[in-house]
Amino acid sequence: MTPSNTENTYFNRELSWLQFNGRVLQEAEDISTPLIERLRFIGIFSNNLDEFFKVRYATIKRIADAGKGGRSFLGGKSAAELLEMITQTVIKHQKTSLRILDDIRKELRKENIFIIDETEVTESQKPFIMDYFVSKVSPALVTIMIGELEKFPSLKDSAAYLAVKMVMSKDDTIFNTKNNYALIEIPKNVERFVVLNPEGDKQFLIILDDLIRYCLHYIFNIFKYDSISAHMIKITRDAELDIESDLSKSFIDKISKSVKNRSTGDPVRFVYDKKIDKETLQFLMQKMGIDATDSIIPGGRYHNRRDYMGFPSLGRKDLQYEKIAPLPIPGLNLQGSLLDKISSKDYLLYAPYQSFSYVVKFLREAALDPTVTTIKITIYRLAEVSHIASSLINAAKNGKEVTVQIELQARFDEQANIYYAEQMQSEGVKLIFGVTGLKVHCKACVVERQEKDKVRRYAFISTGNFNESTARIYTDYTLFTANQKIVKELNKVFDFFEVNYKVKKYNHLIVSPHYTRNAIYSLIETEILNNIKGKKSGIRLKLNSLSDYKMIDRLYAASRAGVKVQLIIRGICCLIPGVKGMSENIEVISIVDKFLEHPRLYIFENDGNQKMYISSADFMGRNLDNRVEISCPIYDDEIKQEINDTFNICWSDNVKARMINDKQDNAYRKNDNIKVRSQFATYEYYKNKLEA
Repeated sequence: MTPSNTENTYFNRELSWLQFNGRVLQEAEDISTPLIERLRFIGIFSNNLDEFFKVRYATIKRIADAGKGGRSFLGGKSAAELLEMITQTVIKHQKTSLRILDDIRKELRKENIFIIDETEVTESQKPFIMDYFVSKVSPALVTIMIGELEKFPSLKDSAAYLAVKMVMSKDDTIFNTKNNYALIEIPKNVERFVVLNPEGDKQFLIILDDLIRYCLHYIFNIFKYDSISAHMIKITRDAELDIESDLSKSFIDKISKSVKNRSTGDPVRFVYDKKIDKETLQFLMQKMGIDATDSIIPGGRYHNRRDYMGFPSLGRKDLQYEKIAPLPIPGLNLQGSLLDKISSKDYLLYAPYQSFSYVVKFLREAALDPTVTTIKITIYRLAEVSHIASSLINAAKNGKEVTVQIELQARFDEQANIYYAEQMQSEGVKLIFGVTGLKVHCKACVVERQEKDKVRRYAFISTGNFNESTARIYTDYTLFTANQKIVKELNKVFDFFEVNYKVKKYNHLIVSPHYTRNAIYSLIETEILNNIKGKKSGIRLKLNSLSDYKMIDRLYAASRAGVKVQLIIRGICCLIPGVKGMSENIEVISIVDKFLEHPRLYIFENDGNQKMYISSADFMGRNLDNRVEISCPIYDDEIKQEINDTFNICWSDNVKARMINDKQDNAYRKNDNIKVRSQFATYEYYKNKLEA
């Protein structure tokens, strides 16, 4: 397909991702979102953007720096064109985010919550601030006098700095220049939002940056200057891991070193306070070697706004989402044996509507049960304090054979995974570090139990990580099963991790990288043929991302054949729906709300005998061809109905659903139907099931 056709046939992946982040920003702007949660969405928006620049922007910059066009890879746009489009979109979003932030602060004042700056500190607040600075902040500060340094210091990736300018007085005898400069690194080990003493009904906070600004004279009181000012800057660096090939080092050591080297990666984005004076800005850019292919973003007074994700609650429950109590799974009691229950029936967990404790309980029971001999599990992202890891260590101490396939290259979670890998290894857990050239992204666990004269297997397979922290905010399906057809094939996947030159065959699971692409092609083709024959057809998918052009072409073919396709895509969607003669039978919505929509779900109508899979795989090239992924069939009719019900609830959303269309305008889906906010309605659905 020619580049011009490519541009008219697919949305660009990077620009589509920016549209997704625009939907996150919409949540910060939505006045129906609780006020403190709106601030937290600003934090999520900013954190997303940081990761985007570290990975995706950095990749495109590498293509541009290599002098390659990259049009076929980048959806019809050259790398240089795309870098400029990204920068302009980000500048627009940043401008919007600053306006939203200003609006939120005004609304906070109406609620008697005041975020003050250094010019608003009162005499009564001064003693607390100075004491806090001397005891907590000053010991953590790194201050570098850069005015006369021959070599400019290397700035840390994503750290925020105050660029300080001193205009020296005529009495100064230390410096040779009229203007002198320093950098203050904002410490990460001090709370970004400092809560001051309340005054009556009024609550006060000062951002750490402004507290430091207030104390500039204390920091630089050995110098004689006429004026002093401080403006924030931040650099984002290329986060690609360059893993050395030294055979004498362990894989853990190589990954650990590579993660540390991220701090010195090439700069890809420079953000600065747009009120900084030109002289200071030029001085900094010249010293840092910022060039035209870097993204240079004029920003606001504060950077690292991802810290707003941790904005303090201030005891104001009325300004936050109401916390929901995760529900139990009907018929599955946490007080009894899960394995005994699962032996006779499959159960489905849908977190966070239902309790993630079932996953931990499954592993804790397996660790203690004297008839359990073996536990095998894949780990992609662990919580900072992981009950999963402690359960596996407990099992090993009880003499179980515990095998953990741990992905050390889980982006931005490498350090936590390395920590737990070393801990588990020291306690006798057998670790497998993936398959050469492939990330292991599937989420599965198999337990073997000696029952009388035979071994029986039990398993859980999930669409999301085994992580207690994210399970509170990510929606994900987990299937508990003792269906021996499924668990036997799961065991084959673990065999593949250890002997990966042998490609296994599967009759039930769909496994990447060998089978997923062709299996999905075949399922789509069946729907096309069924529709042509006048049989029931239809495709319903729920994904995080849809970017694989070949897969999109198959969905276009289904649309042209008259198959109705319903897609719920949270993030990247390179498919253009609703285009006559190409995709007129495809509808796409995206839901961004209180929880992060994370499950991957495939439903094929199959002439009334539905084929349904929960999966760890999005429809991206990496998931289909370059990762180990598992798509697990749903055979239990009750669970099938439950999944259909929850998909239908999502599809009915007309409060938080956005239409993905050729305009790329993130328009909310509006209709005259009864208002359905799918995440709230899903919780009610499970409450009703429990009562029934």
